[in-house]
Amino acid sequence: MAEVKFPTEVVDLPSQGLLYPKDSPLSSGTIEIKYMTAREEDILTSQNLIQKGVVLDRLLQALIVTPCNYDDILIGDKNAIMIAARVMGYGSEYKVEIEDPYTPGEKQETTIDLQTLRDSEIEWDLIGDTNAFDFELPTGKRSITFKLLTHGDEGKIAEEVKALKKNFKTRGYAGVDAQLSTRLKYMITSINGLSEKKDIREFVDNFLLAKDARELRRRYIAVQPDVEFKFIHTDEIGREEEVPLAIGLDFFWPDA
Repeated sequence: MAEVKFPTEVVDLPSQGLLYPKDSPLSSGTIEIKYMTAREEDILTSQNLIQKGVVLDRLLQALIVTPCNYDDILIGDKNAIMIAARVMGYGSEYKVEIEDPYTPGEKQETTIDLQTLRDSEIEWDLIGDTNAFDFELPTGKRSITFKLLTHGDEGKIAEEVKALKKNFKTRGYAGVDAQLSTRLKYMITSINGLSEKKDIREFVDNFLLAKDARELRRRYIAVQPDVEFKFIHTDEIGREEEVPLAIGLDFFWPDA
């Protein structure tokens, strides 16, 4: 790699590197990214990249210094990289508009410090040294293995869901979204020892009970290292409430 000529920072990954292969640079639990320059702002203002929906990924790829495959990065770790890139590029203050939890329908503007965001609390005792988790479906009693999704997986899911929407439309099922079932097909890696994709897809489409799918998603969340996108909002009279943080279009365009 060419020598980096810009200052960099080392970012801690929520996964602590535990779920990556030992020979992956990401197994260290950290990733090095550089500060944004005018060149990266050119990426952010590229109408072509914005229209394609890939502008943030191109930005993060340009900022990452650690030699790694971007597609291999777990979604939770990617979120941490995104937060760090925003703080390094435009500061930690982020203005958001929230609905007053005590007065439904009333909007309030507040500023949060992105550096106060913490990693999600997960069940670390369920995490080993590989991205593979065993789980028995409580109702169907089938033994499955699932994995946490990476950026590469998310890209494939998006492409498949888009294709399925077109297919549904031609068959008279316009508006049907196969997002949930498609994600499950990429999450599950084996069923009762069967790991062929056709077996997994057939199982999800025809045999996976809704209550089992719900419990699987709960287990997934319980073991997914990520950033906790929540903050404590204090209203005008001092009442505190935990509020979910929604990332808006202005996250990397604070002056827009």
